[in-house]
This record gives sequence, C-alpha cells and structure tokens, in this order.
Amino acid sequence: MTDPAVTDRDAGRVDRFRILLVEDDDGDALLVEELLYDTDLPHTLTRCRTAAEARGALAAHPVDCVLLDLHLPDASGVETVQAIEPDTQAAIIVLTGLDEPRAGVDALAAGAQDYLVKGKVEPDLMQRAVRYAIQRKQAERANAALQIGRLRAEENARLERGLLPEPLLSSAVVTTSSRYYPGRAQALLGGDFLDVVQTGDGQVHAVIGDVSGHGPDAAALGVCLRIAWRALTLGGHRDQHLLTLLEQIHIAERTGSDLFATCTLITLDPDAATLTLHLAGHHEPLLVTPDGTRQVTAAHGIALGIAPGLGKWTPTTLELPPRGGLIVYTDGLIEGFADSTEARLGVEGLLRIIDTIDDPDPGAHLDRLIARTRTLNADRHTDDLAVLRLDWDTGRVPAAGRSPER
Repeated sequence: MTDPAVTDRDAGRVDRFRILLVEDDDGDALLVEELLYDTDLPHTLTRCRTAAEARGALAAHPVDCVLLDLHLPDASGVETVQAIEPDTQAAIIVLTGLDEPRAGVDALAAGAQDYLVKGKVEPDLMQRAVRYAIQRKQAERANAALQIGRLRAEENARLERGLLPEPLLSSAVVTTSSRYYPGRAQALLGGDFLDVVQTGDGQVHAVIGDVSGHGPDAAALGVCLRIAWRALTLGGHRDQHLLTLLEQIHIAERTGSDLFATCTLITLDPDAATLTLHLAGHHEPLLVTPDGTRQVTAAHGIALGIAPGLGKWTPTTLELPPRGGLIVYTDGLIEGFADSTEARLGVEGLLRIIDTIDDPDPGAHLDRLIARTRTLNADRHTDDLAVLRLDWDTGRVPAAGRSPER
C-alpha cells in the first residue's frame, strides 16, 4: 500500500475526497492517478494492490470512495466487490476492461455504485462518477438508517401496546372507562399505570398509580407494578399485605433510591354495595352520584418506596348508592394551569369543570373532561395522565359467563 498523496491543487483545501485505488497494475494505476489529477476534485489518493490489503486499509482509515479493479491477485470479477463491500461504508466504483460488457452490471448488482470502462474515461466523466457515487452511497446509508429507525419504532410501539392493560371483567353490573396519555412525545407508556380485574367472588379490584420521574425507567417500573398488582390480586392478596408486597417489588425493580410510587387500591363489592379504598400517597377519588360529584374523604398512607417497611395504609370503606361512579386519576389531570395566569387547576377547578359537563356516557364524559383541562393548560405543563372511571348499577343483572379466575 502506498502512502496517501495529495495533489498540488489540493494544498490548503480542508474538504477533500478520500479515495482508495485498488489496482495491481502499475500502468493502469498511473492512468487513474493522472485522470484524478486532471479533474477538479479535491482529493487524497491511497493505493492498494490486493483485496486483502484494501480490507486492512479500510479498517484502519475510512474513505469516501473505492476505485476497484475487477482483476486482482486474490480476487476476480464480482468476487472482488463481495470481498470489499462488507468492510466499508464507502462508495465503490469498479474499473472494467473493454472486453467485459457484463462485468460492470454484475458489479452493480453485487453492491457497487457505478462502473467505468478503462480506456473510455475522461477527467469529466471520472469527476462526475466519483461525486455521484458518493452521493448515492450516502443516500443509501440514510435510507437504511431510516428503515432501521422505523422498524425499531414499530417494534417498540407493538411492545408498548402489548403492555397496556385490558380490563378483566365478567359482570355487567360494573363497567370501566379509562384514558391514558403519556407525557413523553411519541410514547405509548409513561410512569402512570392503571388496571382492573374481577375475581371469582364477584368483587371488582382496581389500581391507579404514578411512578415519580419521567422517561423509560419510570415507564418500565410502572408496567412492572401494574403486572405485579394484577398477579398478586388474582392470587388472593389484599389490602395492607398487597401494598407491602408491591413496595417490596418497587424497591427491587427501581433504578434509583429516589424513585417512589403513589397508588390507590380499590375494591368494589357489588353485592354488599361497598367500596374500600387504600391510598398510598395518592389523591382522593371523586364519587359521582345523581346528586353531583364530590371528592371522597379517605385515610392516607405514605407512597411506596419513601420509607420501606414503615408504611401503614388504613382502609376507608364507603357505602355505595345503587347507581353511581368513581373517578380516580393521576396528578397530570389537576396540575396543569387553570387559565392564562400561573394558577393551577387543582381538585376544586376539576370539580367546577365536571359540573359543566352533561354527558351520560362515561367514556365521552372523560374525553370532554380531559379536553377541557388540556385546553386550559395549553401545553404549559407536561406530565403523564391516567384516568379510570368505574360505574355501577346494582339494578342490572350480572352477565352470564366464566369467572376470570377459571
């Protein structure tokens, strides 16, 4: 391999095309060097005599373009391109003989960007070929990177969709409506989580929670806690013991000791017409009745992970009206701005909005509520948002079907 040579006209030029010539014939190599000299291309030229030597040179010093003879001591024809192309991101222009009409086409199929016929190349043609080949290779690399990015994004989206919950209900007495909006742009999951399951005894269990922080670590921990909650609930764990187990899982899975999680556990018993709450650093739910909507007064406990092993979560049991609903939410619903000032919406502002919404459909009611809060906030505060609404009508007959535990 010869040392890189810089032509006189390249002196003082910063941006030069790095060209590697792979040619074992000294006469042909000299002709290529003269052709390049006669072009307007600012360049540095390095020469190798074999494919093996070229692979070593490319590994040590990347180039922009390879001028490749198809007849080398250790490779011939398309095999020459196949020997070089996997080891470089550079454009490849093959040099063919006058009696090789198909060689150039075959080289293009093998990965080369262009071909030139020895003896029929003028300086202008050489200049255009090198420039266009480099541009085509750059476009190919950009398209490949975009395709990889699209595939990765599609894979991540499928994964995130698979991690979103599906309510596990077998009775028509209780219905659910939920909305989930991650704060991260183009994400499907955030640190908030929610889920609903119905056990074989007819009780409906629900959870909503919020992992502190933002980003993929918070989202992963939120998914972990939701799945753990579902498995533990279906396994018969309840109340204080369930929260203790969730806290242990939270501590084991979190990426930093500063991460904590708030959550609310809900157990709705349609037969007894009662609803039991456990609050772990979370907001009180809103109770929807024919007379209006109000905030529930409930006992508070500390969030998971703040004081491991010291948490005490006292239950609050409510007697339910024959027909009504319960709205639980994360702080993304109330921490946005209430108007053009710096005032936050808060629970009182949320209740004022609810009083103005007259829509009997629970899902549409949530959509209008969230739309109103987002309009007021006007993108000034960005956070994950999860809202879950449980509606019951004890006058309805439970739908026939298998228990979710069977």
